[in-house]
Amino acid sequence: MLDRGLIQPSNSPWSSPIVLAPKKDGDYRFCVDFRRVNSVTKKDAQPMPRIDDILDQLGGAHYFSTLDLASGYWQVPLREEDREKTAFSVGVDHYEFTVMPFGLTNASATFQRMMGNVLKGIKGCLVFIDDIIIFSETWEEHQLILKEVFSRIRAAGLKVKREKCQFAQESVKFLGHVVSARGTEPDPSKVEAVRDFATPSSLTEVRAFIGMASYYRRFIKNFADIATPLHDMTKGSQPEFNWTPLADKS
Repeated sequence: MLDRGLIQPSNSPWSSPIVLAPKKDGDYRFCVDFRRVNSVTKKDAQPMPRIDDILDQLGGAHYFSTLDLASGYWQVPLREEDREKTAFSVGVDHYEFTVMPFGLTNASATFQRMMGNVLKGIKGCLVFIDDIIIFSETWEEHQLILKEVFSRIRAAGLKVKREKCQFAQESVKFLGHVVSARGTEPDPSKVEAVRDFATPSSLTEVRAFIGMASYYRRFIKNFADIATPLHDMTKGSQPEFNWTPLADKS
């Protein structure tokens, strides 16, 4: 990160703890715990698009392309006067970010605003943070939209991750869904994760399951009624965790 210019030596009075988060391949991801910084940060009021609204706009399209920006947040430079707030220590060395790191409370809103400005006004192109989808009814339209999108991205000095992009497909995975001319369906791999979720043993795990299942509530008839027993478990002060048959059925 130092060699790539993403961080630099720092004399900042700030210092957030680092965390090594395990990855699926057995490796570790370097993270910084910015909770203390976030607690004193003025929240950005930038509205985030609703995923359901994005998916609803894709109806009628026959061609789809998705773009993924390479380490998207790291393509956003930090103002010099704000860099000290991102400082962290490794042993006796102290560093600060020169680019926007993951974990800052306003990072998503900042990136959404930037991408919204970069791709503003392009019909057939929608953005959710660093995920971009291009859609059209005809191949001719699709080529024109792609050309305009890449022209804007290039002008903004941004880079995409080629291996994560899909071009001119009849069906693509986007925001946890499979999108095609037939409509929108849940991504089977995500549905499997919900189905295989282990029986919760704590309220934290109950909330995690509700969050996963709620993401696909548009496909589940009477979801609110079905999930009521689970929501009831998380309300108020619970003296002890009790997984009931009613909760299991839900």
